[in-house]
Amino acid sequence: MASRQLIILISTLLIPLAFPSIAATEYDPKKPEEAQKKIDVVVEGMIYCQSCDHYGTWSLTDAEPIPSAKVSVICKNHKDQVSFYKSFVTDLKGYFYAQLEGFKMAHSILDHPLHGCHVKLVSSPLANCSDLSNVNNGLYGAPLHSENKRLLGRNYEAVIYAAGPLAFRPSHCSNTHS
Repeated sequence: MASRQLIILISTLLIPLAFPSIAATEYDPKKPEEAQKKIDVVVEGMIYCQSCDHYGTWSLTDAEPIPSAKVSVICKNHKDQVSFYKSFVTDLKGYFYAQLEGFKMAHSILDHPLHGCHVKLVSSPLANCSDLSNVNNGLYGAPLHSENKRLLGRNYEAVIYAAGPLAFRPSHCSNTHS
């Protein structure tokens, strides 16, 4: 039991040094409130309509972006409880930028977005391309990865994580493709 407590103590002290982006805010009571730095967590990605030629694969060759598609970002804590859920809509080019407003971590490693957050397909506005596909695990939750992207401002920082591209598929594809 003592070794587990030691591991937790070491991780609590060292992990913020190794992963400075995991803190929700940098609070220093000595700084005036207006000088406090706000750090947001953001998830980005693309949503496509998969070509019938690649039905049943994870290929996005000849796929078209879907404007106004909905995805959800779901985060679970280390106790497997949902700690964040929100849906987001893609722009005209099929891109979504999901600012996780209100996302909090009780434990800096176990509740980190790379471990606890996933993106799932919700709906497509295209009647001819609205069936869910499992490209990049869109059905069960696409994991996030880091591309070392950040947006920096005077008192603001956004740490941006990415989900692999996800895709809906047409409901009616002929069986003549290979």
